[in-house]
Amino acid sequence: MNQAERDRYSRQIRLEQFGEKGQQAILDASALIVGVGGLGSPAAMYLAAAGIGKLVLSDYDIVETSNLQRQIIHPDSAVGDDKVESGRHTLKALNPNCAVDVIPYQLEGEELRQVIDSVDIVLDCSDNFPTRFDLNRACVETRTALVAGAAIRLEGQIMNYQPAADSSCYQCLYPKAYGAEESCEMEGILGPVVGVIGTLQAVQTLLILAGQGDELESTAAVRRAIDAMAGRDPAEEPGLPGLRQGMTRTGSARGGLIAMSKRHCGRMPSNKVPACAERYPTGPAS
Repeated sequence: MNQAERDRYSRQIRLEQFGEKGQQAILDASALIVGVGGLGSPAAMYLAAAGIGKLVLSDYDIVETSNLQRQIIHPDSAVGDDKVESGRHTLKALNPNCAVDVIPYQLEGEELRQVIDSVDIVLDCSDNFPTRFDLNRACVETRTALVAGAAIRLEGQIMNYQPAADSSCYQCLYPKAYGAEESCEMEGILGPVVGVIGTLQAVQTLLILAGQGDELESTAAVRRAIDAMAGRDPAEEPGLPGLRQGMTRTGSARGGLIAMSKRHCGRMPSNKVPACAERYPTGPAS
């Protein structure tokens, strides 16, 4: 780390959870962000600003006018452009020292697995169950950390998978697609809600990269903006998925935390392969 970097990231370095060692880990790290939309926008921008060494952006979509209300990485002038190219332009303007690679199509199969295996952490900023399951599967198989977020209407969810910490994975919480899939196009979304979840994904990513992910292990946080402000418990909402055996529900009325026990799926056998990987055959994801 040179003096210019010490000056630029001085406020983070002052934090006891980071210091120069943690900041250097961030500078040396790489992350794959799948989805450069409402979640991926703040996540990518905060990671670039924090000094992450390399970001890989993957998205097959183009910028549309209806995106601008919440996808803050894209300016009005980018309508019609590939989201990954628009995102790269914004990130390079924000921090020229952050390397940005782009993949303007949907990653699948062995290529998805290879790309994930080449980075330190993955951020799932997608908007559909098939992609979330594919990302989770590839992360479990390659033992790559994953921070997954989702948001719709006034609700949001974030969870992480840390293989080094023997933690549960996304499919521990969702063994299969939960009910009929909903979309922001049909149900609506308040821009700041998706922004909060994407920002929290960046926070969790930075903590994990800096070696401070212990407090985040095996926890899925569910927030409903209106309920949180009103003091109601979002964890008791009937629309949220039920817990599987081995999971417990914790948290205050304003917390809404679902804590997943390691006993269910995250137990590490002697060969150091997560037990949840047993549901996945060896080889590339299909």
